[in-house]
Amino acid sequence: MREAVDDFGLHLARVDNRSAHTVRAYVGDVVSLLDHAAGLGCAAPADLDIGVLRGWLAQRMAEGAARTSQARRAAAARTFTAWAHRSGLAPADVGAPLSSPRAHRDLPSVLRADQAADLVVTTTDPHAVRDRAVLELLYATGVRVSELCGLDVADLDEGRRVVRVFGKGAKERVVPYGIPAQRALDEWLLRGRPALAHAGSDDALFLGARGGRLQQTVVRRIVAAAAQASGLPHTSPHDLRHSAATHLLDGGADLRAVQDLLGHASLSSTQIYTHVSTERLRAAFKQAHPRA
Repeated sequence: MREAVDDFGLHLARVDNRSAHTVRAYVGDVVSLLDHAAGLGCAAPADLDIGVLRGWLAQRMAEGAARTSQARRAAAARTFTAWAHRSGLAPADVGAPLSSPRAHRDLPSVLRADQAADLVVTTTDPHAVRDRAVLELLYATGVRVSELCGLDVADLDEGRRVVRVFGKGAKERVVPYGIPAQRALDEWLLRGRPALAHAGSDDALFLGARGGRLQQTVVRRIVAAAAQASGLPHTSPHDLRHSAATHLLDGGADLRAVQDLLGHASLSSTQIYTHVSTERLRAAFKQAHPRA
């Protein structure tokens, strides 16, 4: 069992190109599954059956697990059993018929366009120049925080105002950004970055206080601090991603174009923003229309 888990984790990382976060989550879920199976007398992946998988999920649900966590566990179990079958560790893919509980999806938190603009503050401090460029690029492109931190200077095409982004599964896409983001980036590259860079900075676009590549936790603090300074509710980098997508759709952007910009593998992931726009339209109607 232990050897199977180790090999499964390597497969996720090296073959499927899953993110480190996904690998940790899936391996943790599979360890939990196999612990449960061992308690029922299973000694190898070949001993698993659909009853064991369903019993494991039922036990987690009885412990109060959230539906989103259950959906992820079911996905991890299906991925593991499919891999075990392909690898010759199991005679059949017993997890194929395992269904996932439908997760309840709350509408994402979205800022108004004027609130997003209030997050950007102009200053001459090198760190604040960086923070402004970070905020502008997050909102302009809707990139994930991990994608932002992974950017190199060479990923910017300032002539065409586009940035090359490596998303989930190392999938590459090109995302445009506007003039305000370009001005903030120019300021950062001209005055801010040289003040922090050293020989060990490599080609990272955004740098931390010690000159290393900017970390995701720092970006989250940057966004939260900017929101607090602007009198806005707590805001995360993903809230800026939600806001960018919603404002694009509000402005008439095509849903497929927004899907490509965000790097969503499925259009269903992008469609939630159409519901956000509808809710915003309904709220405006109720507030403004005399016959609402």
